[in-house]
Amino acid sequence: MSASQELRLLPWTTPDGNPCYLSTESEHGRLSRLADDLEAAQLDSGEQVLAGARAVLTDAKAGERAVRFALARAAESLEDVLRIAVSRGGRIT
Repeated sequence: MSASQELRLLPWTTPDGNPCYLSTESEHGRLSRLADDLEAAQLDSGEQVLAGARAVLTDAKAGERAVRFALARAAESLEDVLRIAVSRGGRIT
């Protein structure tokens, strides 16, 4: 399989949480563009979650509930970012 025909890890999972892959020879197809757009949105969201988590951590009055919420969102964002890194790393030739 050539580099352009390798499977691309997509930035979403199945309803059961299993990874989804795309087999294509074009990086410009409809699903590839959708995946690129979703990755960009996930990275933007991650930046917002990071800013919110930092705000909670610097707030001495933030309670356990706020800290737990911030940590849960940060963990979700980290999962997204790691999936993007693996996907992009797999496409480096």
